[in-house]
Amino acid sequence: MTKVTEPRFIISTAGQVAAELARSGVDADQPVMIAIEPDDWLTEVRRFARPRVIAEGWTDEDIDRIIDEEHDAVQSLLK
Repeated sequence: MTKVTEPRFIISTAGQVAAELARSGVDADQPVMIAIEPDDWLTEVRRFARPRVIAEGWTDEDIDRIIDEEHDAVQSLLK
């Protein structure tokens, strides 16, 4: 039976990532996933824009659909 392990979370700065991973015993060849926190300006823009988008009658599903469509369009250009 395969042993299931829980993910570990390390909060650090970009400049300290390698040192923090090494300190935590993560092998240099081990795959890792890093999530980048958005800049504060992005959070502020979203907070500013969301009520206006809703006022125009758009739903979260509409927005998600458009984002997916645009993502697919850009990806097709990169192939």
